Amino acid sequence: MKITHIDIYRFSIPMQPFTIATGTMDYAQNVFIRVHTDAGFYGVGECSAFPMIVGETQETCLAMAREFARLWKGQDALDIPARLQQLHDFTAGNTTIKSAFDMALYDIAAKNAQLPLYKFLGGQKRTVETDITIGLGTPDDMAAKALAFKRSGATIIKVKLGKKATEDVERIRMIRLTLGKDIRIRVDANQGWSFDAAVYALQAIGEYNIEFCEQPMRTWHNDRLPELMQLSPVKIMADESVYNHHDARMQINSGSCQYINIKMSKSGGIFEAKQIHDTAAEKHIPCMMGGMLESRIALSAKLHFVYASPNIKFYDMDTCMIGHLQDPCVGGVRYDGYFLDIDNAPGVGADADEEFLQGCERWSV
Repeated sequence: MKITHIDIYRFSIPMQPFTIATGTMDYAQNVFIRVHTDAGFYGVGECSAFPMIVGETQETCLAMAREFARLWKGQDALDIPARLQQLHDFTAGNTTIKSAFDMALYDIAAKNAQLPLYKFLGGQKRTVETDITIGLGTPDDMAAKALAFKRSGATIIKVKLGKKATEDVERIRMIRLTLGKDIRIRVDANQGWSFDAAVYALQAIGEYNIEFCEQPMRTWHNDRLPELMQLSPVKIMADESVYNHHDARMQINSGSCQYINIKMSKSGGIFEAKQIHDTAAEKHIPCMMGGMLESRIALSAKLHFVYASPNIKFYDMDTCMIGHLQDPCVGGVRYDGYFLDIDNAPGVGADADEEFLQGCERWSV
């Protein structure tokens, strides 16, 4: 099955400003692609650039997408390893835009097999309940948002931290006081603390029954994570420290994390995410499915991957719930409160809304 051409769209989604330790986003910097084949159908892919974390912007993703499309024209769409290796041979990194191309290939392969993607990957459906994320703000404002989420049915709250450690502790104290004992709370420092600040903050919030802390320090402090693990009453989840399965192996073997957060924008897509998952499973290190600011299109692919990945035990799949002001997706994943489900349509089962695409800048290669 040959790739005939690829359509690339600037897929900007307006949203309420969302703040983490490293910056604020006021729109989702996404890219959407359709990889067309001579079989008469196409595969869809979407990625969400988060420059403060991964180092790619929407502009760099669009530029690389045009280069990737030229590489793939006339190539076999069903040889996924070979197509992805072409991209890796062409450029290092750029995992965000690579993830959109990876997703499109898996969509094509599953459609060709006339199977929903999770069945193509050998998975089966299970109950998936996402957390809901609170961006950085004042302790009072964050506590008020947490209470609103609880009243809407949320049972798992993820709290962004990573600024001044003493203020972060107050944020958690206020949120726990407001929510009571029954709500699960997990925190994400987004690399915002120094080693000393991380020790202080984690020891101070330990009394508030925190499920885990994602990425407390910058990755250049990875060598101090084993020491932090010994001092922290809160379990540590590696996020920005793990982009691929080699990173996962090193973090696990060095005793640097209890959990790993898998994101397509870091792994470059499903192919590498599966290797991270399997590496962690071999060492009995549970994983979380995370994301950036993807629409329900990429979220659908992530849900299929979760169904096929039994070692994913935590779900941070609220990317469409934390500020998107438009929904550019047709079909795909559905939210029932904070629970996710999807129909058994072939492939990813989601596509972009044609009316939304009409307002998007487009390239065809």
